[in-house]
Amino acid sequence: MAKKSAVNRNERVKKLVKQYAAKRDALKAIANDESLPLEDRFEARLKLAELPRNSSQTRIRNRCEVTGRPRGYYRKLKMSRVSLRELGSHGLIPGLVKSSW
Repeated sequence: MAKKSAVNRNERVKKLVKQYAAKRDALKAIANDESLPLEDRFEARLKLAELPRNSSQTRIRNRCEVTGRPRGYYRKLKMSRVSLRELGSHGLIPGLVKSSW
């Protein structure tokens, strides 16, 4: 089980990303539009830099929904390899058969 503080921090980052998503997208569109004057684009970049760092999408860490483990994460299942194997061994995932020899 992952540290609760790390899981909670990740949840706060997800909340900030959702809160600032529209503003961040608008500023990025202005900053990347080459038809606008250079001053306006530069001003948009400065405003983008003033937003909280944790409001960026890349700051979110993929974590297992079951245990909170950050490594060995399967995006499709939203869980780690360890949790997948454990639940598969108990027969709780339909269609999954754990092979052992």
